[in-house]
Amino acid sequence: MSDREAYLAARVLNALLREDYGGLAARVTRTKDGVGVLLADGRWVRLAPGLLFQDFVVAESERLGLEQVLETLVEVAEPADSEGVAAFFEECLAALSALELHDAHVDEVLGRGPSYEALAAFVDHPVYPTSRARLGLSDDELPAYAPEFAPSFELRWAVVPRRLLAPGSAARLPADAAVRYDIAPDEVLFPVHPLAVGEVRKIDGVRVLDEARLTVRPTLSMRTVEVGPRTHLKLPLPISTLGVRNRRSIKPGTLADGAKAELLLRELADPDVLVADEQTYAHAGHEFLAWMVRRLPEGKIVPVAALTAPGVLGEVGDVIPEYLRLLLRWNVRLFVRYGVALEAHQQNLALVLRRDRMKLLVKDNDGLLVSPARLRAAGVEVPAFADERMLNDDPHALADVFVTITLHLAAAAVAFGALPHARAAALLRDTLAAALDEYGDDPMARLLRARTLDAARLTGKSMVTAGTLVAKERSGARDINKFYGTSGPNYLRRA
Repeated sequence: MSDREAYLAARVLNALLREDYGGLAARVTRTKDGVGVLLADGRWVRLAPGLLFQDFVVAESERLGLEQVLETLVEVAEPADSEGVAAFFEECLAALSALELHDAHVDEVLGRGPSYEALAAFVDHPVYPTSRARLGLSDDELPAYAPEFAPSFELRWAVVPRRLLAPGSAARLPADAAVRYDIAPDEVLFPVHPLAVGEVRKIDGVRVLDEARLTVRPTLSMRTVEVGPRTHLKLPLPISTLGVRNRRSIKPGTLADGAKAELLLRELADPDVLVADEQTYAHAGHEFLAWMVRRLPEGKIVPVAALTAPGVLGEVGDVIPEYLRLLLRWNVRLFVRYGVALEAHQQNLALVLRRDRMKLLVKDNDGLLVSPARLRAAGVEVPAFADERMLNDDPHALADVFVTITLHLAAAAVAFGALPHARAAALLRDTLAAALDEYGDDPMARLLRARTLDAARLTGKSMVTAGTLVAKERSGARDINKFYGTSGPNYLRRA
């Protein structure tokens, strides 16, 4: 078995234990040899204490095969989940293939001097074990389009009847992201990712032009490509990432909701927080006919996900303490004063470095959660989101997002990935405490403190369960990206 297979097998088993899928955690036993879990083939796998998101993880000395772990998954799975289990098998194989393919190309990629976006893609997702899998892509397509391979390619273009444009859509792309073709006055051009050409060709009344134009590079998000240093273009893709149900197409209303969320965050931003301009977009009523232009501010932009990539902190310096201060101070203020919880994880955040100043950049805001009642109480107009799931007055629902996104992914995964454990824990604990102390006995501050600093355990998301293994009808998840039910030790509490 390869090192990559053993690495992936351990990550998969860790995720299944963390989410207690199929009651797997009941197989964890303590013997004279320590703590371990029994697999389907009779092997007893030794476990070690989990430092962050779960109680126990596969011990470093254990080498597992992927087949052993997946056989155990089959043994504990409900028959009703057979389709999801089969899909997860494919996901695991795709992730292993992607990991091995990247290993084969990494020297070549580094030789090309990859961007921070590409380096960020070198880092696996903190909790989703098969994050390298892009379901729907072949082994030939991965090096051509995935960000960890730092490729460049040309976009395709479709001619779309103007009457299909949704309200609020721009009729044309800005000049720096546009190309010239001769089309009729009642038609508009839509950029199309090469991977989506087959889907766009199926749409009645739309034709895909033969000639590719405009060279772009993928960002960490993959469906967002870099047109220039300050210009990104978000396009739908016919693939799934972080779960088979996590489709990368763009549904009607999503871009408009993101633009409304951006305006809200601009109104509520701290002086050291920047919000990317995502006001220019178009949608033609189909999940593969959409685009959005993102404008980025001046300065050196480093995705937060890149901070734990090899060599990046050596280039940008000791930025973690200031990053955590900016992140937690603003997110605590949003939560306490306005009832806003951002789905701004390590992929949707970046640092903007300007001489001796650092600012926090947030983008892609269509997944945030807001309390209409708290916004109104603060004298702030409630955005008219098309997706009603973005509106929620339950403070615990807001706290779930704060803990699982802001605390776990944006803060802890970065701090513990970059710093020694004791220093990371103390820094994170002290920074969050300072942010909360500004609000004294405010009820929302007390609630957030109870859910974080003072909690016996911290809530987590069941990402594999909701994303692939269990259908929404069985899980009851309204939103697979906000499905909870697991918890782990509180790494903020003093030992």
